[in-house]
Amino acid sequence: MNKENKEQVSRIRQMERKFVQASSAVRRLSAALEKYVAAQESIKALNDYYSSKEWRQDFEDDEAGLLPDGLKRGVLSEDGIWNLLSDCQELQILLKETAEKTLA
Repeated sequence: MNKENKEQVSRIRQMERKFVQASSAVRRLSAALEKYVAAQESIKALNDYYSSKEWRQDFEDDEAGLLPDGLKRGVLSEDGIWNLLSDCQELQILLKETAEKTLA
């Protein structure tokens, strides 16, 4: 193998590693985005619920001990639902910025 072939083989190996890494990242992101898109209806429902009178009543009843002990109540955590909705907004911004950068 001559010097040119060694450089060529080295370049192809390097590009193959990048190809494998990029292909894997694209597949994982695509799958995650499909799940995120499918969750949009739930995210909107949570946003509507969090800003409703019903959420405030549910929260107050929970604080007063009026709800069953075994009831899951993560949705009544002010920080939990607020953080989720904030994370969704930040993700939307990141997706937009990433699309603008990669398309430019």
